[in-house]
Amino acid sequence: MHPNEQLLTDFYTAFARQDAAVMRAAYAPDAHFSDPAFPELRGAAVGDMWTMLCQQAKEFRLEFRDVKADDSTGSAHWEAWYRFGGKRKVHNVIDARFTFAGGKIVRHVDSFDFWRWSRQALGPAGLVLGWTPLLKLAVASRARASLAAWQKRR
Repeated sequence: MHPNEQLLTDFYTAFARQDAAVMRAAYAPDAHFSDPAFPELRGAAVGDMWTMLCQQAKEFRLEFRDVKADDSTGSAHWEAWYRFGGKRKVHNVIDARFTFAGGKIVRHVDSFDFWRWSRQALGPAGLVLGWTPLLKLAVASRARASLAAWQKRR
């Protein structure tokens, strides 16, 4: 197994255990992360996001597969089941792409169907507005504010 493939396997195994310390250690100090909820995170904010999400997760379960990596790039498919906001059940299906340098993740981009996610997480509002850029922007803004508030409390 390629060392970067092992890094990703360890990352997702830790995520399934909600072990944010191991996840954080997989990233380079200046790493970049992006997904529809957290579109532009850099540096320590990446690890902070995973720590916050692991601490706040309710009824969390994760499965991953198709982990592939070479010296510079990698990918994986993962699925998470959890309660959003402690209320609504969500099953999110994510494809991840990675870039590596020095045995660490320097870029991580998660892609998922935002409208599918919003229908589950936000109910009627997600059903009606989940396909719009306006809702995507609102969710990203709220996620960023939630992360900032969590970082301030630390």
